[in-house]
Amino acid sequence: MTHQADIEAFFDAPTNTVTYLVADPATGKAAIIDPVLDYDHASGKYSTVSTDAVLARAAEKGLEIVYVLETHAHADHLSSAPFIKLKTGATVAIGARITEVQKIFRPIFDLEDVSGDGTEFDHLLAEGNTLLLGELTFGVLETPGHTPACIAYVIGDAVFVGDTMFMPDYGTARADFPGGDARTLYRSIRKVLALPPETRLFMCHDYLTNDRQEHVWEPAVAEQREKNIHVHDGVSEDDFVAMREKRDSGLRAPTLLIPSIQVNVRAGHFPAQSKNGVPYLKVPVTLAESS
Repeated sequence: MTHQADIEAFFDAPTNTVTYLVADPATGKAAIIDPVLDYDHASGKYSTVSTDAVLARAAEKGLEIVYVLETHAHADHLSSAPFIKLKTGATVAIGARITEVQKIFRPIFDLEDVSGDGTEFDHLLAEGNTLLLGELTFGVLETPGHTPACIAYVIGDAVFVGDTMFMPDYGTARADFPGGDARTLYRSIRKVLALPPETRLFMCHDYLTNDRQEHVWEPAVAEQREKNIHVHDGVSEDDFVAMREKRDSGLRAPTLLIPSIQVNVRAGHFPAQSKNGVPYLKVPVTLAESS
């Protein structure tokens, strides 16, 4: 019988993000999925405390980190992929349609140094591609809708779904960012939910609800199909799109959207340092529409 991956979760409370350490127990090869850089927007200061904890755990277990896998260019936290690569030599991978995301946001933030061809990343992945993790294999599902470049990683009976969906009591991701699309998101979700009912789905985020006071992040496909408040079985595509678009119209931008996008389309790198040795992020300033 084929052995399964060892999966350990690390929850970052400030951003409600789950980072995963995924390892092949037979060879000790490992990947880190959606790592978080600790960043305080009010001060502009960052640290690697969260990532240090993941790397320390990997060292404790004798693991070799060979991949950093991003499910998409996040808009709610900064990636620590460059730090992990510096410490381990890991390959940094993301969905191939990151090129579209770069081209969308390059003019919005005036990112003259962003390539538009994804070369900031080591490896671009598309539907059907595979990555070897020791004796195990990661498969790739394209899951656009939240962003064009969203992908899910499949290893055995485990699927890391990124922001495509959340726990059943919280629903699904927003689809109103530039390049997002609610109809496309619905189809991506149904593709994931067509997997065997016992398939374990690992969320990238968890947000507490009035009925739940403990963070969790591992529902099965069957649970999502039965209980997801936005997209359970029986919810039509048109009904989902109407709900999602109405809901998104009232949502505020994520707190870390402006720094996150600028850093994450650069594969987690900050812009080049200015002459004073400090990198700077840009804030587009526009006149608010009157009500």
